Amino acid sequence: MILEYNLQFFAQEGPGGEKTEEPTGKKLDDARKEGQVAKSQEIASSFTLLALFVLLKAWLPTTARQLGELFEGFYARFAYFSSLPAYTDATDAYSDMLAFALIRIMIIMLPFLLMSFIVAFVSDIAQVKWKPTRKPLAPKLSKLNPINGIKRIFSLQKLVEVLKSVLKIAVMCGIIYNEVADNIGAILILYDVPLIQGVISAGNLLIDTGLKIAAVFVVIAFADYAFQKWKFHRDMKMTKQEVKEEYKSTEGDPQIKGKIRQRMQEASRRRMMNNLPKADVVITNPTHFAVAIRYDKSIAEAPLVIAKGADYMALKIRESAKEYNIQIVENKPLARALYANTEIGDQIPPELYVPVAEILAAVYRADGRVGADGRIREKADQN
Repeated sequence: MILEYNLQFFAQEGPGGEKTEEPTGKKLDDARKEGQVAKSQEIASSFTLLALFVLLKAWLPTTARQLGELFEGFYARFAYFSSLPAYTDATDAYSDMLAFALIRIMIIMLPFLLMSFIVAFVSDIAQVKWKPTRKPLAPKLSKLNPINGIKRIFSLQKLVEVLKSVLKIAVMCGIIYNEVADNIGAILILYDVPLIQGVISAGNLLIDTGLKIAAVFVVIAFADYAFQKWKFHRDMKMTKQEVKEEYKSTEGDPQIKGKIRQRMQEASRRRMMNNLPKADVVITNPTHFAVAIRYDKSIAEAPLVIAKGADYMALKIRESAKEYNIQIVENKPLARALYANTEIGDQIPPELYVPVAEILAAVYRADGRVGADGRIREKADQN
């Protein structure tokens, strides 16, 4: 019997084809809100282990003294219990001994607990910054999906986890073997030395071994962090279809936006053409550009551009100018400068005052709008 396997069953590609596009800022922000970040648990655990052994080595004399005081207190209370008559109610004495033990143990453990919390907290903040979210704690039905469970079992992440575990066990065994081999003589004479000296010697050996193991675990943790960042970036990549869908959801459908933009441009052109009869002159290139100028001191100190266009729109402006008997003046450099440096409704730039004023003066004289007193009559006064 021949069994056929569909290897695409475990594929990670999303809808729309292969994930070839870089993740967008929105995709990364959404993933962050869901608690999906590039993070290695090995960083926190390895640095915590290293910090604990460093603290233990520095705090060993104090810890040994505190443990000695704890045993002395226990033995003193046991001696007191043994001296009590058999019928005596020793409930309070037992409660006192339990409270004494709990308080002493908490005092001994407090520096190590604080160190573990601080190092783990700082390690996580260093990896993912501070942005807590409760969404990863929310129940998800997808986690109960057996197909997704099978995919996770045979995923690259699980393979890496297995390799890390094997490597860590191998490192521990190797370091422990070397330490025992190097200190076998001191280990064999521990039963001949005084108790305190033997405890200190064994403690130093265990701490030195732990420090070496923790140091190697830190190296493994950095390698795992690099892998997690690479894997997170790969998982966050998007298909072309996903990029399009995200763009539609954030910026709107490009086709609809294009139609809206087109309608706005048409409305703007209609307003522009409706204002064209108010123009005093149209300056042309002569065919590529056309700019309509109006000068009214009651509106602005300088002439205004009330219409402009290139190619087809320039043709429409010229046709409307002829229809409304607006003079058309050909001046190629001036038409190009006005078209490039002004928008509809803008005053002309100061550097163009002189050439525009000369053209307006010629137009006013030709239209008979300059009176005997030199004053310019409004265009509406013309018959």
